[in-house]
Amino acid sequence: MGLPRIILAMSLYASSLVVSPFALAQQTGEELLRSKACLGCHQVDAKRLGPSFTLVAQRYGAVDGGQDYLALVIRQGSRGRWGAVPMPAQPQVSEQDANAIAQWILTLVEPEGKQERQ
Repeated sequence: MGLPRIILAMSLYASSLVVSPFALAQQTGEELLRSKACLGCHQVDAKRLGPSFTLVAQRYGAVDGGQDYLALVIRQGSRGRWGAVPMPAQPQVSEQDANAIAQWILTLVEPEGKQERQ
């Protein structure tokens, strides 16, 4: 292998080790749940103050626009959907993060077919 090929191989290897700031900023929905304190009121498989994420996924997973609705509820809050305790607005959660969280929640169940939102 000649010197130019060695230099090329080394530079390609070195560039593969560099992680972009965008990639570092990406988090999974589950990581976002933890960082945004969602687990203070919700759990994945059990009711806490609010409904479990699995129950939320069961209710909205098969609903047209379910992900958009959940992202909106995360940021704006809701009242009366799950009982007397309201979901407080979380305006500190960005739209992008709210969508990632909603998308992750909906992966907890397999939707049977789309229906209208309840």
